[in-house]
Amino acid sequence: MKKVQELIELVHRIAKPKVLYEVSYVDNKNEDSLYIGGIKFTSSVLRVNLDDVERVFPYVATSGTELDEIIAPSEDLFKDLFLDAMKLIILRITTTYLEDHLTRTYALGQLSKMNPGSLQNWPITQQNELFSIFRNVEDLIGVRLTENFLMIPLKSVSGIYFPTQIKFESCQLCPRDRCSGRRAPYNPDLKKTVYGIN
Repeated sequence: MKKVQELIELVHRIAKPKVLYEVSYVDNKNEDSLYIGGIKFTSSVLRVNLDDVERVFPYVATSGTELDEIIAPSEDLFKDLFLDAMKLIILRITTTYLEDHLTRTYALGQLSKMNPGSLQNWPITQQNELFSIFRNVEDLIGVRLTENFLMIPLKSVSGIYFPTQIKFESCQLCPRDRCSGRRAPYNPDLKKTVYGIN
């Protein structure tokens, strides 16, 4: 327990999570594409979800670079696993804060979100387009994209928040079994009837 308490205190002192968002407008909606903040995105699911939406909130959130820079990986498996879990908790707290902030600031009702790479229909390669909305994300909050479109620090997330009357989760369109991050059951009928995906 002493080791755990020491790690918690260290993380509390060092961690500096960050979030970046933009108020953007949607236009030029086509069958499988649309423009957000002047940037073209290609995804029929995203287009359907934003069919009646004019204003959206692209975002990037991260647990921060500080923990990675100060606490290097070690041979202590427990320590590494614990720190990884702490980074994930910090990231979740950060995105929850962002959701609350958006809801209060812009008088929004229910929010849903989509993330590049969470569905085959919106590939991870579109991280480039999302990041281009903010110009230089690395300078602003320390998050950069790799050649494979993964974010560094690893405990970072990007996507688009949008107001919706019916809650949307990408999990509803994903048939993958045994996913620890699943937030909603797979719905093949929704996939076909609403989004036209076989």
